[in-house]
Amino acid sequence: MLQAVTLSVGQTHHLKFGKDRITYAGMVSEDAYSMVQRKDTGYRGYAWNLFFQKRQQNIIIDGVNINIENVTPEEIRLRVG
Repeated sequence: MLQAVTLSVGQTHHLKFGKDRITYAGMVSEDAYSMVQRKDTGYRGYAWNLFFQKRQQNIIIDGVNINIENVTPEEIRLRVG
């Protein structure tokens, strides 16, 4: 079953136990948006931006399938499975 998630710019979602966190970073142009993938280990952590085309409906982050339903400059609606 896919979990419905809506993220505003700057909001974070933990993908699954043992997986990374993602943050919606907004749209960098009319046709592209950015997700930040963050990995934490104790007091250490690092993150990097991932850029996707707005028309791309399915992405995989840290081995987790994500279906994109809608992207606007303010928020993204997705289903995590």
